[in-house]
Amino acid sequence: MKKSKLSFCFFVGPILIAFLLVVIIPALLGIYYSFTDWNGIENKCRFIGIANYLQVFKKQSDFGTSFLFTLKFSIVSVILINFIGFALALLVTRGMRASSILRSIFFMPNMIGGLVLGFIWQFIFTKAFDAVGMKLGIEFLRGWLSTTATGFWGLVILMSWQMSGYMMVIYIAALQGIPENLKEAAKIDGANAFQTLIHVVIPLVAPAFTVGIFLTLSNSFKLYDQNLALTAGGPFNSTQMLALNIYDTAFVLNNFGVAQAKAVIFLITVAVITLTQLNFNKKREVEM
Repeated sequence: MKKSKLSFCFFVGPILIAFLLVVIIPALLGIYYSFTDWNGIENKCRFIGIANYLQVFKKQSDFGTSFLFTLKFSIVSVILINFIGFALALLVTRGMRASSILRSIFFMPNMIGGLVLGFIWQFIFTKAFDAVGMKLGIEFLRGWLSTTATGFWGLVILMSWQMSGYMMVIYIAALQGIPENLKEAAKIDGANAFQTLIHVVIPLVAPAFTVGIFLTLSNSFKLYDQNLALTAGGPFNSTQMLALNIYDTAFVLNNFGVAQAKAVIFLITVAVITLTQLNFNKKREVEM
């Protein structure tokens, strides 16, 4: 017993200490600073109660606009990324000769850093799209990222291109875990490929959908690098997502108290949404 306790402390202790120092303590300090008027520069700060939270929820607050934009972006991104990821998984598990190469190609965008990815797609949208639009006379392709609508879809395209390959890997693992005799039984019963997919494959892949939706939902809400590199919140902060809004409030406006209040609200919102999603999806999973 003593040896097991010592081993537990030896292996878990350093990680637990690091977690406390990097996550728990900063989070608690952040909650405290959300009730102060700290500007991030001076050593002193004054306790002002819930004034920062009241300022966040003002009608003229940019936080509400960023929240609605982030919510809309997250809903669209979660649907597209998981749909494309699942479709790619179905494609590469059909036994084709090029399956291994295709898996590597589809997964590769996930290995590119967020800032680099943002600048790559910024070049594509502003230079390549504009050149093609000018050559073909397609006005729709010109001036991308200059409006709220094109900025929104630019972020969705970027996020979908980056994360679909990662989701594909998760769905491949789930598809390969489905017993072949279940598919054969459905085929014997007269089910076609589409009916087998709907009534056999998708219900058995439900646990993977739970994980996939959780990951895409949390990553979509927390998106920062790509938003900064692609649109930087423009035009006129209309494509500014929550993470970028909180950063600008803290490090551009030097209003750390309000920024921490926004961060606390952001943390609670993401936690509630993701936990609700996990609970909702878990109830609909089918055991094999």
